[in-house]
Amino acid sequence: MLIADARFSQIFCLLLFLGLGIFTRDWSLQPVNIGVTILTCLTVQTGWMLACRREVSALVSSLPSALITSLGLSLLLRAESWLPMALAGSIAISSKFLFRVNHKHLFNPSNFGIVIALTLTSAWVSPGQWGEESSYALLFLGLGGLVTKLAGRWDTTGLFLGSYAGLEAARNLWLGWSWDVWLHRLSSGSLLVFAFFMITDPRSIPDSRTGRMIWALGIAGLTFWLRNFCFISTAAFWALFLLAPLGSLIDRLWPAARFTWQPPIKADAKSDAKPDAKSESEANVTLQYSQHSPGIL
Repeated sequence: MLIADARFSQIFCLLLFLGLGIFTRDWSLQPVNIGVTILTCLTVQTGWMLACRREVSALVSSLPSALITSLGLSLLLRAESWLPMALAGSIAISSKFLFRVNHKHLFNPSNFGIVIALTLTSAWVSPGQWGEESSYALLFLGLGGLVTKLAGRWDTTGLFLGSYAGLEAARNLWLGWSWDVWLHRLSSGSLLVFAFFMITDPRSIPDSRTGRMIWALGIAGLTFWLRNFCFISTAAFWALFLLAPLGSLIDRLWPAARFTWQPPIKADAKSDAKPDAKSESEANVTLQYSQHSPGIL
């Protein structure tokens, strides 16, 4: 069933956020840019799949991931013309095929596209695009929590947000600022989208829970440092980009079963017998290699 694939829940949430942004927040969103981004991501994904001679079923299965990437770029990235968006979409999708380690993405596709677009073009990320209304924060927390639970990566989001919030609180106390400043830092729409839909991408983050905890703490710490000492408003995206190669090292130190978007199907009645940890891990990894599911964002 399609609903068993967590990507469709993510697509629904991202479309909802995008719709709210267009109709209630008066963003500088241009329908042409959104359309170009979606079309570019789907076209480039199809081109790479055909170039790799993948089966039609694998191609079709990969398109929801490309759509998620395009929606993530449309939510976070801003540009005055469609060219930077097309470039970001092309680079984001291509990175999934060009930069791979042990059958996993080295970089989060959307994050890679955003960083390259910020570096090479006049595109920008608006950190305060959702304002400070608590209703939007609750919506993000509710739907974002549902999606991360389906993907089994709530621990990553919780530890990242908790660690970053704690560091910002300590700094706030040290400087003697009011708590409005702290709340303003944490109510950023871009930060919440990053925490729930980007840092939790199971195709580009460590497989083990221990690895994900180390990963989340590292990104939270680097985000805090870049934001407050280097004064980079897009600190979270740069932190994820810079620490991306660390994910492969963590997987070597703490190996674990590979994530699959769709639950495994039992082959026969013998599967009722409980397998040992090694055989279960190998089965999950084999299933993941047989399916092409390029990731969340």
